[in-house]
Amino acid sequence: MKMKSVLAVLFLIMGAAVAGAATPPDQPFMTAARANLQTAKSELQAALRDKAGHRARAAGLVNQAISEVNKGIAYSQRHNHASSPDQPHMQAALEALNGALNNLNQAEADKGGHRVRAIDLVKQAISEVNLGIQAGR
Repeated sequence: MKMKSVLAVLFLIMGAAVAGAATPPDQPFMTAARANLQTAKSELQAALRDKAGHRARAAGLVNQAISEVNKGIAYSQRHNHASSPDQPHMQAALEALNGALNNLNQAEADKGGHRVRAIDLVKQAISEVNLGIQAGR
């Protein structure tokens, strides 16, 4: 049983390395979904066979789902739906900037004018990131 767990972990690590090398960073959710499916496949393969055919049917469905995810990733790469591999990074930057703005707005006002200047700079950065996201579409 312990050996099966070790093998499952090794399979996950190898799968993640292969997935990371073959998939651009613009598809984090598809890549994560594929990793989840590969984990499920590994666990189903390790399960006992006495499941009245349900384990085998589930494994077949998981294999089909992995195939569809791979096809979806390939389709997106060919049709460039992401427009730019940086869009998730731009969105993450926007979320971080909005978080910074929220924290700055909640901070005490007496900061020698530095807090106010930081708020102005963050607002300008948010505007630029929004324009960058629009330009990348």
